[in-house]
Amino acid sequence: MNYNEETTAYIVLEYTLEPSTETVQKLAQELNKSTKSIIGKLSREGVYQRASYTSKTGEKPITKVELVSNIATNLGVDVEVLTGLDKSPKAALKALEVATGAQRQDTIEEDYKAMQREYYSGAIFPSQKIDAQA
Repeated sequence: MNYNEETTAYIVLEYTLEPSTETVQKLAQELNKSTKSIIGKLSREGVYQRASYTSKTGEKPITKVELVSNIATNLGVDVEVLTGLDKSPKAALKALEVATGAQRQDTIEEDYKAMQREYYSGAIFPSQKIDAQA
């Protein structure tokens, strides 16, 4: 199942223009090759894109363990502290991730504002007090 340069260029071009399973099937039929052969060639050429799985809701799937890890990061604690949380319903974990993410964003914004106040008050660089109006 050798491909000459011209055929390879054609396959790569066609697939690059329309990267889909249908294109692979069309190329296989057109060139009298198997779909596995076409996929193999596209992979060797570095252009094949595996079909990505999406859930029923159209989102990229995420595991409960990943959700718990995100929650731990948002809370600023080790994942071990939340041992067993991955047994909770996925919908509850998603809601908790969103809530802790919002909380984390609020904390980041509060910390940033506090640092700005310290900076402009001269607490950080006392010899270079900066006028906030400047």
